[in-house]
Amino acid sequence: MNINDFDFHLPEELIAQTPLEDRTSSRLLVMDREKETIDHQHFYNITSYLNPGDCLVLNNTRVLPARLYGVKEDTGAKVEVLLLHQREGDEWEVLVKPAKKIKVGTKISFGDGKLVAECTELQEHGGRILTFSYEGIFLEVLESLGEMPLPPYIKEQVSDRERYQTVYSKEEGSAAAPTAGLHFTKELLQEIEDKGVEIAYITLHVGLGTFRPVSVDSVEDHDMHAEFYQMSQETADQLNRIRENGGRIISVGTTSTRTLETIARDHGSFKEASGWTDIFIYPPYNVKAIDGLITNFHLPKSTLIMLVSALAGKDFVMRAYEEAVNEQYRFFSFGDAMLIL
Repeated sequence: MNINDFDFHLPEELIAQTPLEDRTSSRLLVMDREKETIDHQHFYNITSYLNPGDCLVLNNTRVLPARLYGVKEDTGAKVEVLLLHQREGDEWEVLVKPAKKIKVGTKISFGDGKLVAECTELQEHGGRILTFSYEGIFLEVLESLGEMPLPPYIKEQVSDRERYQTVYSKEEGSAAAPTAGLHFTKELLQEIEDKGVEIAYITLHVGLGTFRPVSVDSVEDHDMHAEFYQMSQETADQLNRIRENGGRIISVGTTSTRTLETIARDHGSFKEASGWTDIFIYPPYNVKAIDGLITNFHLPKSTLIMLVSALAGKDFVMRAYEEAVNEQYRFFSFGDAMLIL
């Protein structure tokens, strides 16, 4: 399958730069897979599409303020560091700019020495392994020095960091937000539960590979990035019960979907599990774990639009995206949402 099959024209002015004041007021494009119909709603209407006995699966990962600006101790040259993944203790896998200036043994100082990193290993594509030293608690130091790692298509920082977190974020570790969840408020989640819809939580720490463009012509040749996931025994039991009782499992976001599909593929049912997944979902992949998906609108030719196409069919998805562009929907992280049932 060719990468250009997933391309579409997106006017730059449709890329949302800031979140709406009311999370639930974003628009909602509803796709009915069986009838192949498209309905235009607002996100606060989503409860009307959910039934008692259904279950929403939310990714409770929390974004780290993972972008740091420092200087090389020996020359004072400016360095940008993006934390990707904590290895052991104070050792982190990172991206650095400019990478060519950072060799093994280079030391970088942040916040006038509040935090110091030493490069211990070189990796490809600007990747480095850094070991940090500091006084106190690392996450507190990071909160005081770091910035939110907003995607490259968002040109300005948000004034309130919590707007790039879901209201149910809990487990620190992501380099990006699971953006489908940004539309929920605590009040809307309560309204959903009051209707008899269950809420389940999984964790997948979003990596920057999510934004990495597909650089090959053939989709099958793409090397998918890996991300850490975790499902508790409680969530596994909950989802198995929902399925046995005939309820629908509706995944909130592609990150939740990757977790659920990984576990269903590896175990045949939902089980307590954790590890690294590099699952690559694209047509004609047969979705096993979910009955519906809430998601944002994704980049042309991205692995995320491919995942959505595996669930709803490529032609139907591309038609929906064309309609979303014509109707002036807002795209990407701070944009509008799509519900596929």
